[in-house]
Amino acid sequence: MDRWVTHVSRSLARRTSRRGFLGRLGAALVGGAAVPLLPVARAQAAGAREPAPGEPDPTSPAGDPNSCEYWRYCGIDGFLASCCGGTHRSCPPGTEMSAVTWVGTCHNPEDGKDYVISYNDCCGKSPCGKCFCNRNEDDKPIYYPSKSNDINWCMGRAGVVYNSTTAIVLGVATEPDR
Repeated sequence: MDRWVTHVSRSLARRTSRRGFLGRLGAALVGGAAVPLLPVARAQAAGAREPAPGEPDPTSPAGDPNSCEYWRYCGIDGFLASCCGGTHRSCPPGTEMSAVTWVGTCHNPEDGKDYVISYNDCCGKSPCGKCFCNRNEDDKPIYYPSKSNDINWCMGRAGVVYNSTTAIVLGVATEPDR
């Protein structure tokens, strides 16, 4: 076994240089790391039409992230990121999520629980102009900023221009909102 490994190692060393070997190894590592970045056809067929656990039926307004009636949007005021190239949880390309947010508590009709929702503005590009929603459930006056949906939360960011808004579930509400 030792002789065979020695023979294979020496014959490989005769045919390749260290720099060539390290170059190919580096290319393989970088190429392997880039594989998750390649576009992949997501399951948009039959299985993807079923609602995620705890989500209402996407064919109903309460389960459609492109509808103002989506259950997470009970306190939203702005353009829906899901209509502007993003999703209800991520900003559109070319925008940046605001670091500060307002919060609200929304009732999920599917499981009957109330959830704390963080409404994050997407900043950096001109306003999207699609799917404007102004639902003021749980909205407080501007002097109570953490629960006011009337503030431009893009202030303090590199791109202070408002584009759209996301609605991210932070967790189950454990106490009634006051």
